[in-house]
Amino acid sequence: MARFDAIELLRTTYLRGPSIWTYRPVLEVWLALGALEQYPSDKIPGFNERLTAWLPDLVEHHCGVGERGGFVERLHEGTWMGHVLEHVIIELLNLSGMPVGFGQTRETSVGGTYRMVFRCPEEAVARVALAQGHALVMAAINDDPFDLKAAVQAIKTSIDESYLGPSTACIVDAAQERRIPQVRLNDGNLVQLGYGAAQRRIWTAETDQTSAIAESIAQDKDLTKRLLAAAGVPVPEGSIVASADEAWEAAQDIGLPVTVKPSDGNHARGVTLELRKEANIRAAFALAEPEGSEVIVERFIEGTEHRLLVVGGKVVAACRGEQVGVTGDGRRTVRELVDELNRDPRRGVEEEYPLELLDLDLPNVRLELERQEVTPQTVPARGRSVLLQRNGNMAIDCTDELHPDVAYYASLAAKVVGLDIAGMDMILQDISRPMHEQGGAILEVNAGPGLLMHLKPSSGAPRPVGQAIVEHLFPDSGEKGSGAGRIPLVGIAGSRGNAFVARLVGWLLQLSGKLTGVACDEGMFIAGRRTQKLNTANWAGAHRLLTNRLAQAAVIQTTARSILGEGLAYDRCQVGVVTDMDGWEDLADHDVHTAEQMTRVLRTQIDVVLAGGAGVLNADIAPVAELAGLCDGEVLPYSLAADNPVVAAHRARHEGRAVFARGSRVVLATGAKERVLGELSALHPAGGAAPDTAALLAAIAAAWAMGIAPDLIAAGIKTFEYHN
Repeated sequence: MARFDAIELLRTTYLRGPSIWTYRPVLEVWLALGALEQYPSDKIPGFNERLTAWLPDLVEHHCGVGERGGFVERLHEGTWMGHVLEHVIIELLNLSGMPVGFGQTRETSVGGTYRMVFRCPEEAVARVALAQGHALVMAAINDDPFDLKAAVQAIKTSIDESYLGPSTACIVDAAQERRIPQVRLNDGNLVQLGYGAAQRRIWTAETDQTSAIAESIAQDKDLTKRLLAAAGVPVPEGSIVASADEAWEAAQDIGLPVTVKPSDGNHARGVTLELRKEANIRAAFALAEPEGSEVIVERFIEGTEHRLLVVGGKVVAACRGEQVGVTGDGRRTVRELVDELNRDPRRGVEEEYPLELLDLDLPNVRLELERQEVTPQTVPARGRSVLLQRNGNMAIDCTDELHPDVAYYASLAAKVVGLDIAGMDMILQDISRPMHEQGGAILEVNAGPGLLMHLKPSSGAPRPVGQAIVEHLFPDSGEKGSGAGRIPLVGIAGSRGNAFVARLVGWLLQLSGKLTGVACDEGMFIAGRRTQKLNTANWAGAHRLLTNRLAQAAVIQTTARSILGEGLAYDRCQVGVVTDMDGWEDLADHDVHTAEQMTRVLRTQIDVVLAGGAGVLNADIAPVAELAGLCDGEVLPYSLAADNPVVAAHRARHEGRAVFARGSRVVLATGAKERVLGELSALHPAGGAAPDTAALLAAIAAAWAMGIAPDLIAAGIKTFEYHN
């Protein structure tokens, strides 16, 4: 069989926001098939069989057929390799644990050249998936071997390196369910939820409400215990020691058995429980000392370790720990028994696993074995239990068993320390009984607690802890819609006087009482002051504005080129304005060659209008006016002519609002009712050249759509100082 040259990947562009393809981020790939343009999938012997043998779940892809097996049907009918590559990449992402359901492939105006896109929330992951999918398709075409397992692992590694951790991801997912915007602020887990002044920030399970002082208190376990004890919260008696000798003396004073642990350690490192012998206490001191600044010896509390999650003063989830050990069979060593235990699918090194792999070389595990006079090479007798870990194995959900008294003390402890989100480590014999009745105690209060144990317990129901945190940050008002985390946002697309439109709308919003930011091609403006002179009518400029905590409202100018090459920086807007369809002549590099093709580009601005918002459209340009059918919200057309048929039909059919010029006057109409805003000669900014009338009408319509009173609009225009 003749070999084919590789499909050429001409260029790749990551579109970070809504674009001509979809509302969410996608990787757009331009590819040239070369000789393969003459060889669809049904023309290459054995190709379909090799492909489906490697990826049998391709049968689940509906494709354009709309039912299970649709894509496989297309394979056998014959489909081009760009389309095949799209589905292969999607399937590889699915196999890697990142479910993806969107992709498209379209031929360009150049024969054999295609634009293929697929959805992926992280650019780095998307590029790895593209490389692996490309290699797999070429191997199937040329009947070469392919290591599917290695390909999937490469994508998984990229996901682990670049995607959000499970705790952060569950909060972001919960925000997504409530349609709260998200902006990732770094390569780690710092995420902004919401825009501008309405934003909140999270970093794993910490928020911008998490007090730095409270976090420092929580890290100091001795200080935490003293504060809790002063508030009447039961805690174990204990003291700080500076040496192994002092540790043994303190243990005798407190009474055996005791626990030895670092004063400010994490994840149960350096913690040793139920110590009764001097040698073990001295060894435990040596284990704890490197893990913290000081060492605590405290009374050992009989019971089982529990972790309660407190969010906003309420317990939202509880897990019970379990001691981990192995049972001898008289044949295998402790190490061999542990190797078998580590094959449990719940155990792993990545964050996605609820249980960690057991390591016999860890100091605390070695000490536990020494206390039982056992080594990793010991062959325990049949039925003999060997304890490996006493703590740190939170795996069993017990939220439904929680007694109100236990919940009360957990909430009280969080308030005493001052944490809005806290993980409460408690020792209890039975979580369904009151604390004092069973001699329970709170051992630690943790800031930034891990959430995985509540999301993926080894037994019991997962708990919606992400939703609880989002509700804490954005209390649900009970209203329908998607206003949480949002500021009033006006998006303006087109080219005719759009910087003027953006700046005037921004000025009117500022006068209405909202500190307003404007990003346009004349620079960045905050509260009317220019803060940057460079062109900000692009993704980067809009992104900077939306992350600015000062902005209580935002006006963002965009261009067709920015939509095609970057996508919008925001997911939805309250008002979307389209002024014209100009500029197609300069977009041949994006395969735009006619005026008609601009509709698909600039409709993006109207596609993102919220249901409670409005689309402001130039009724004098037919392709712009026709975008009205795509708007989820109100449509508010504007025109230079009072008798414009689009405006007349809109007023008659919808009792809708419109803005137009009748002679020398600007008129605001609602159905048959009309209000004269003023004479065009009087509606003139203070200083600068006279504005283009169409641009002035667009700005008036946008401001009216934002709920600004007509009198304020008229007065505001006269006080607007416009100089570019």
